[in-house]
Amino acid sequence: MRVVVVGAGMSGLVAARALMSSDVDVTVVDKGRSPGGRMATRRIGDATLDHGAQFFTVRTPAFGHRVDDWVARGLVHVWNHGFDGHDGHPRYVAGRGMNSLAKDLASGVDVQCSTMAFAIRPGHGARWDVVIDDGTVRPADAVIVTTPLPQAFALLVDAGIDLDEALIRTDYDRTIALLAVLDRPTTVAPAGGVQLPGDDVGFVADNQAKGVSSHPAVTLHASPAWSEQHWDDDVETLRTDLEVLARPWLDGARIVESQVKKWRFATPRTPWPDPCWVSTDGSVVLAGDAFDGPRLEAAHNSGLAAAHSLTG
Repeated sequence: MRVVVVGAGMSGLVAARALMSSDVDVTVVDKGRSPGGRMATRRIGDATLDHGAQFFTVRTPAFGHRVDDWVARGLVHVWNHGFDGHDGHPRYVAGRGMNSLAKDLASGVDVQCSTMAFAIRPGHGARWDVVIDDGTVRPADAVIVTTPLPQAFALLVDAGIDLDEALIRTDYDRTIALLAVLDRPTTVAPAGGVQLPGDDVGFVADNQAKGVSSHPAVTLHASPAWSEQHWDDDVETLRTDLEVLARPWLDGARIVESQVKKWRFATPRTPWPDPCWVSTDGSVVLAGDAFDGPRLEAAHNSGLAAAHSLTG
């Protein structure tokens, strides 16, 4: 069996590894320059900042086994046990940034980055042709699509597959992020992070407190409402406005450099209750964090479910 996985985020990489363990021939294609999706880390000077997913929790055995392995190898550690006190669920972070976990999952996998899937169509020599934007084709007996659902539907327009109407209507909240390098350490609350502190701010994280950055640096995620309202503002206006939003959390530290990152498909508003969606003939599978909850754990388990749907 030849399988092409579209998307090298958590779901796609986990699905690929699970398929490889069943001796399936797997290729992963992703439009980004490196694997990871929203497991994203950026370096600005001496600072390291997670600008997508900030942490993750563990609530299922399947993901727990993965995290136990990461802990044993020193890839992740506990940041805190909640932002408003102790809720019993450790918040894990990656010491070298969240993207380091994507690179770990991609090790030994045929991941073709800077390779944007343009369409999925009935094939000639195989069941499916995954058409790349440069005109080349990746033939496949089955395809797993882990992109945000609007992008997945665009890929499948010519596939002749009946897609569930509720999935087609799935929409996502947007998030605009500020990555700010500071002139001195700050204290973003005792836990090092603040979740949903106000109408305009969704999350603020101290990357140095997380153990990710050796240099003081803060990531701020604007709220979905603020991000929607300001989505079309120019970058310099966004930077100025976001720096104003960040000031209450900087304890007087000065921003010496900053960047803006926009996530169009940050959080699915109505997650699909099942871990993945499978076409009638079983050869096309949709997976990702839109399935069973918008968390890294859900994306991980969705990838496992997608692989299992093809191998049994």
